[in-house]
Amino acid sequence: MKVTKHGFLHQLAFMPRFFPVNCYLVEEEGELTLIDAALPFSVKGILRTVERIGKPLTRIVLTHAHGDHVGALDGLKQALPQARVYISARDTKLLAGSKELEPDEPAGLPIKGDVPKAVRTRPDVLLQDGDRIGSLRAVAAPGHTPGSMAFLDERSGALIAGDAFQVRGGLAVSGLMKPWFPFPAMATWSKDAALASAERLCALCPSLLAVGHGRLLPEPLPGLERALAEARRAFGADQAAAVPNSPKNGQF
Repeated sequence: MKVTKHGFLHQLAFMPRFFPVNCYLVEEEGELTLIDAALPFSVKGILRTVERIGKPLTRIVLTHAHGDHVGALDGLKQALPQARVYISARDTKLLAGSKELEPDEPAGLPIKGDVPKAVRTRPDVLLQDGDRIGSLRAVAAPGHTPGSMAFLDERSGALIAGDAFQVRGGLAVSGLMKPWFPFPAMATWSKDAALASAERLCALCPSLLAVGHGRLLPEPLPGLERALAEARRAFGADQAAAVPNSPKNGQF
């Protein structure tokens, strides 16, 4: 495990050289918020880092319910039963193991990726767009999963974006295949929704980009704008036509 600190944010990267899986600790004045729960074996590393920082972990916030983002959830909840668990209202169904689509979601777009089937922990708070969690603002970012969310630290402008973007293998919008690290693209539900969400997140003008796979990226706007342009070209009109009922930019 590699820990990188940037302002209020600590990135915990598991298997950073081979298959990086990140989670994040956000420091508040007297407590910590964990964003994502990495892999099942990550429990000890997360708890050691919490102990080293010296503040209680009171919240576990999930960007989405894929297995590499919720793997340590049950172990953490067992160790810290007082910690409250947050996830979007939509992805709570994935957390419970259901890939069933909502009535307003395109029937031809199955949910992809590792949706866990044995997570015992149930969320305490179902998040909606704009909700506040300490210094964080929840931002709906569907695409990778139907209920994916990102979190903006309003003190610093740091954006913790889950798999809405990837940095490993090349900065890219979720759904755009990068041969050196294709896994986020392979697990993306809707490219059209992912592009709309990426546009929205870029408009927040983040000072730092923190994602599920890859290093921290300071001053990310130039790179994000290039990634958006690449995704627009790659997805193109054909993708939009293939998903007629997908979310449009600004509709969350």
